[in-house]
Amino acid sequence: MTHSLRSLALRGTALALCLALPAGAALAKSDIVIGLQQEPTTLDPTADATASIDGMLTQNVFESLTTVAESGEVLPALAESWTVSEDGLTYTFQLAQDVTFHDGTTFDSSDVLFSFNRAMAEDSVNPSKGYFAPIASVTAPDAATVVITLKEKDAFFLFNMAQGDASIIAEETSDTNSTNPVGTGPFKFDSWTRGDRLTLVKNPDWRDAGDVALEQVEFRFIADAAAASAAMLADEIDAFPGFPAPELLPQFEADPRFEVTVGSTEGEVILAMNNAKAPFDQIEVRRAVSHAIDREEIIDGAMYGQAVPIGSFYPPHGTAYVDLTDIYAHDTDKAKEMFEAAGVAGSTMTLRVPPFPYATRSAEIIQAELAEAGIDAKVENVEWGFWLDEVYKKKNYDMTIIAHTSPNDMGNFARGKDYFYGYEDPAFTALWDNIRTETDPAEREALLKEGQAFLTDQAVHGFLFQLPRLSVMKTGVEGFWQSAPVLFQPLAGVSVN
Repeated sequence: MTHSLRSLALRGTALALCLALPAGAALAKSDIVIGLQQEPTTLDPTADATASIDGMLTQNVFESLTTVAESGEVLPALAESWTVSEDGLTYTFQLAQDVTFHDGTTFDSSDVLFSFNRAMAEDSVNPSKGYFAPIASVTAPDAATVVITLKEKDAFFLFNMAQGDASIIAEETSDTNSTNPVGTGPFKFDSWTRGDRLTLVKNPDWRDAGDVALEQVEFRFIADAAAASAAMLADEIDAFPGFPAPELLPQFEADPRFEVTVGSTEGEVILAMNNAKAPFDQIEVRRAVSHAIDREEIIDGAMYGQAVPIGSFYPPHGTAYVDLTDIYAHDTDKAKEMFEAAGVAGSTMTLRVPPFPYATRSAEIIQAELAEAGIDAKVENVEWGFWLDEVYKKKNYDMTIIAHTSPNDMGNFARGKDYFYGYEDPAFTALWDNIRTETDPAEREALLKEGQAFLTDQAVHGFLFQLPRLSVMKTGVEGFWQSAPVLFQPLAGVSVN
């Protein structure tokens, strides 16, 4: 949907329960229950792209060399510091000392070597192999030092190394992290009741454990918007970042028991079209779909106005953002003419969507909009595991709706026809290579603007809106990020008063 995401600067001071409090003062709670829409099918962020794995475990159970602050700044994590060579190709990391994994084994440079070699292996199942593609070599001169040499400059390298895909794991537990994750972070995995909840407990051996206020974190999986609201109102949930029911926010805003925040995410919500499959291998069909959809109607109906429209694949809060929403203005008659010219008028197309309110609600609206333009869109609501297998892995779909919540992910369009978009264009791949290797911020911004215009011109997908971060918290819950610059949410700085 997190360079020290658990950045030291974000950690609150723990409230010691043993301190004497004045009469009438309340004790700080040492546990929290957090609501989540999405339950993953595995708990290994280095093997699965499901955003909720990172939301629960990255920089909480698992750590990386670096982490990220809410501002997007890269900070130290398992690497206490690093230096970069003058040519920008060699990174020398000095590792934190006296760090242990949750099973008691010692962390050192050999674990970094194993994690990177595993991610870079030919048979790697890492969902973000592109993060590691620029790496020429990884060496460990000693137990506390790792040297990573790149083949070419990578503008996003340190940022990418903070993500869950770059988590540092131990070889001894790598095969069982899918159900029993073992990391070095401030919280340890405790239990997982599938279909219900996942529990973490504080790691007393973490190097900054004294700054962690929470002793236990319980994630409750509630996909249904009404059920999520009911659980909050019944005091069963303390915090629901990514609250799934925008239409219900007013009742929480009016209730003094709760605080509501509206932030941004990196999540571009798209009407994805399978570019490798007819009729979406025709650019005119994709452009017709883009004219058929009405972003304003979708945002009002699916998000109750709580979203910003997008015309390409880039977040509106980004410094390189270009407003391209007028390129395919909503025009049902024009869409109908284009469908007829392409020979697909009256065709049936399947719209297969995962079980998230933003997707299912948008699908109903888009179905009606396409019908007005002469296309019969059959909506199929499927479970998340089915979507991952059939849509994401097997590319068995016509259209789908999904939020891409990873930062700096325009490179998805350079992943070739093996990626579920089914899209490949050497010109864009070359452009993305220039973007990711350009270390001058101004030059990179200019290239990112060019990339947005390219994708819009090609109408690769229907670009809908930027997913907002709507959060409902009990009054007294502190330390949650309002916006989400990454997929993970650091919990070391969260407290409940």
